[in-house]
Amino acid sequence: MSLSRIVLYGLVALILAWLIIPILIILPMSFSGARFLAFPPPSWSLRWYESYLGSAAWMQATRVSLTVAVSSAVIATILGTAAAYALNLTQSRLVRSLQALLLLPLIVPIVITAVGVFLVYAQVGLLATMTGLILANVMLGLPYVVTSVLVGLRKFDHTQEMVSRSLGMNRWRTFFVVTLPQIRPSVITGLLFAFISAIDETVVSIFISGGEYQTLTKRMFTALRDEIDPTIAAISSLLTAISFILLMLAALNARNAERPQGHS
Repeated sequence: MSLSRIVLYGLVALILAWLIIPILIILPMSFSGARFLAFPPPSWSLRWYESYLGSAAWMQATRVSLTVAVSSAVIATILGTAAAYALNLTQSRLVRSLQALLLLPLIVPIVITAVGVFLVYAQVGLLATMTGLILANVMLGLPYVVTSVLVGLRKFDHTQEMVSRSLGMNRWRTFFVVTLPQIRPSVITGLLFAFISAIDETVVSIFISGGEYQTLTKRMFTALRDEIDPTIAAISSLLTAISFILLMLAALNARNAERPQGHS
């Protein structure tokens, strides 16, 4: 093995360790029996998971986060798939430049986005509302869906659409019968990433959520500011597990999308 390859592997291992170490610390702390966060845990217990599941306030925040994540992911998937389809078909530079606008939430610092959303919502009365949370997360999830679906569409043979339409199908039916089944892994991948983005989103939620519509991540931030409660470690471990599972599902979908049709 060459020296350059060894150095590359070493750098990758260091980066992975840097990313994984916080998780390896938080996970044991979530099973601590101590009253305060401590590592290593002096004793072991499920009390903080029980505290989370038995708290009406935490459960309310969880319901809000799940409602927002599911709703925004579905809406972002519908809008993002339609946008990606249009971008893939058009030859207009003006229309294709809209792709850059759709990707802005990934480019603009999230704090700037949060401040902008807050100022707009303050004017139209969407602060601390379910509608406002869903709309904000739809905006944040769109880039993932558009990017994922565009990849699938660019691997798709559009001659099949032309053949379908020549046989009497309209564009709508052609899309749902011919195109969508073949780009489904890309659509599902975009949906999963939009869900992860919404369930884990913190900064925008801090600015615009509140009252009975307080997300789980904002409540975690507030609890961490007011008191270092080990319940936060339990919730963080659960969110990490959910995100990891969804990422694995997204990876499996991406692998399915790369398989030749004859081997599926």
